[in-house]
Amino acid sequence: MLFPVMIAFELPLYLLVLTGIFRWSWASEKQPAPQRYPSISFVITCYGEGDAIGITIDTLVEQVYPGHIEILAVVDGAIQNNNTYCAALNGEKRHAGVKNRKVRVVPKWKRGGRVSTLNAGLSAANGEIIINVDGDTSFDNDMACSMIKQFDSSQVIASGGALRVRNHDNNILTKVQALEYMLSMQAGKTGMANWGVLNNISGAFGAFRKHILKQVGGWDTHTAEDLDLTMRLKQYKRRYPGNELAFATRAVGHTDVPDTLKGLAMQRLRWDGDLLFLFLRKHNKGLSPQLLGWGNFIFTLAYGIIQNILLPLLVILYSIYLAIIYPVSFVFALMALLYIIYLFLSTLIFVAYIGLISERPNEDISFTKWLLLYPIYQFFMRLVTAFSMINEVVRRSHEESSMAPWWVLKRGKRF
Repeated sequence: MLFPVMIAFELPLYLLVLTGIFRWSWASEKQPAPQRYPSISFVITCYGEGDAIGITIDTLVEQVYPGHIEILAVVDGAIQNNNTYCAALNGEKRHAGVKNRKVRVVPKWKRGGRVSTLNAGLSAANGEIIINVDGDTSFDNDMACSMIKQFDSSQVIASGGALRVRNHDNNILTKVQALEYMLSMQAGKTGMANWGVLNNISGAFGAFRKHILKQVGGWDTHTAEDLDLTMRLKQYKRRYPGNELAFATRAVGHTDVPDTLKGLAMQRLRWDGDLLFLFLRKHNKGLSPQLLGWGNFIFTLAYGIIQNILLPLLVILYSIYLAIIYPVSFVFALMALLYIIYLFLSTLIFVAYIGLISERPNEDISFTKWLLLYPIYQFFMRLVTAFSMINEVVRRSHEESSMAPWWVLKRGKRF
């Protein structure tokens, strides 16, 4: 009975996303151009990108945005990352004198990790809107205009941006991840944001009103700084019910994803293990309707904790139970039925994505054939998630994050 219950549990999420996409599409047709163009400070977290940091700087300078843009390339551990530091300095020289654009390199001579890099950028930023981006990410040239549309409403205090996979042609694994980014990240976050239950503002691409960001304390140490900040922003807006967290569906960035199974597994072990740490350790006292509001509390409990922490473990245990107790033919038939159901649900979201969301529909339609692999990929990801939960419980794996050196993580409060 577990698998039918699991589908019944997850079906409302698919319906929420699908109806949210339709709501977004209806509203976006009426959305005018930005009424004003506030100054923007892009904070680029730089560590080990080398010459690639120049591409990120170039795509930000080339934004078709009439307002002032400040680009802060914050180089963490500039002494040992001399190649990245020099590439950032070359970008600063290359764009000196460009109208309404200011590129500044902010070296952090000793490595302090991702959080200290972001906070260094925040302290140096002069813009009204802070947009944090990764040093290995590039952007469409209308990204800034699309993002700033969200902030025409004074109620919006932060907004996520859409990420696409840049290296999708590498192999089958990157193609399936590209599909995942379309369905789970771009389509999924569009739908959730339109119902007011956005799950996370990506650490690779997010925008914030600077005074709000400073008021909640900027970024915090430990790991998964993006989800940690999103949780604090949700608690903040609970005290000011008019405030909103948005998602800029057409503000598009491009990033590279792991192209090996080992690289993908290591990435998701960190991402998924961080969920358990943040929800059940660091923010366990903050998971209440009083701090989050009933809507975000129920959504976080159901689709943050139960779906991402408990269900993967149950799926693994029940799969083993089925394999031991029931005939192979029955297990195969049940798995085939589940495959068809999840393929159907994924196809529904994909059709809505192509028809209503995608800014590159002619290119994205070519991913249709990879839908056949997507339910299998989802099951594999559940296996990785289940292992990451055990890894976090047993080994406190968040303390081994590559996002900061060990001496920074060890000095943080132990939850």
